[in-house]
Amino acid sequence: MSLNPDRLEVFRTRLAQEIESEVLPSCQVAVGLDGEVVWSETFGDATDETRYVFFSCTKALIAGVMWQLFDEGSISPDDLVADHFAGFGANDKGAVTVGQLMTHTSGFPRAPLGPNLWGTREARQSAMRGWRLSWEPGTQFEYHPTSAHWVLGELINIIDGRTAGESIAARIAEPLGLSKLALGVPADAQGDIATLVDVGAFPSAAELEAVFGVPDYDLGEVTPEVLLGFNLPEGRAIGVPGGGGVSTATDLALYYQALLHNPNGLWTGPWLADGTANVRNMFPDPVLRTPASRSLGLVIANNDGRSHLRGMGHTVSPTAFGHNGAGGQIAWADPETGLSFVYLTNGIDRNFLRESRRVSGIASRAALLTAEP
Repeated sequence: MSLNPDRLEVFRTRLAQEIESEVLPSCQVAVGLDGEVVWSETFGDATDETRYVFFSCTKALIAGVMWQLFDEGSISPDDLVADHFAGFGANDKGAVTVGQLMTHTSGFPRAPLGPNLWGTREARQSAMRGWRLSWEPGTQFEYHPTSAHWVLGELINIIDGRTAGESIAARIAEPLGLSKLALGVPADAQGDIATLVDVGAFPSAAELEAVFGVPDYDLGEVTPEVLLGFNLPEGRAIGVPGGGGVSTATDLALYYQALLHNPNGLWTGPWLADGTANVRNMFPDPVLRTPASRSLGLVIANNDGRSHLRGMGHTVSPTAFGHNGAGGQIAWADPETGLSFVYLTNGIDRNFLRESRRVSGIASRAALLTAEP
């Protein structure tokens, strides 16, 4: 199988459109197939060596490390977090399981842990022990932008003896030769990371009412101001487990090819197959009003016609899996076509409705790059 040249040319035109019209400062894209990247390109004010902050796409890397730890038997999805992380069970959190963290059903979606507490492991641990539940673990779904993955990062540190970023480097990036992919980049090594740029304006009350039926919308934790904070060297260096990863599109697309093909047997047990195919959470999303369709760590496209609401466009197969990121980052793989696709940009579009349309349109076209017209 190969890419269709006519569809690719139309796709390139679509990608260039918002760069040329100065809606976005730059973007970078890569398509993987048969274990390799078969096409990549950078548009706008960047080069092919530029790395991008890809926000919640990072969660797929944390999942990859956790599946290895599950394979090794050092921890299990059914384990209570408090059995590994001393003191975490305070404030009625003793029933929270590792699997609930990975499916966003653990009950503390907006638990606070900001830059004022990022700096030391002791401060992070103290904050997590003090968190309180918003609802009973395992009874509903609400996306945990960073909180659950702070706990997963701590569990990795406890079990693996390394920070989450160090484990990703040793267990995934280095074995796969992904030299541009990292979580936690020292300040003196950040020169190739694209600066995040604030663009656009928040949708009008009329636009919001047309879509949501109300004239206002709560962005929650993931505001443009928070995202732009990842321009700060200390934010990039700390390695936020739920959203601080950086990479080129090529390296991230190769990671998804590894999830399809498991080169060198990085995953030795059943958990890669489970994490990329087994839907464990179909609770309704309170924001998108659609079933979550989440596995242990990833999002599965599913066959209900709502894959576009899950960051993968309209045209992927039901078996496609991935995890998108704030600011319009796209990352997925489709077992039926063998494609992996990554789109990264440094434009933080305040018009999140336009961003959503962009993601859906680009992802939908990408999934058809191997098809005949």
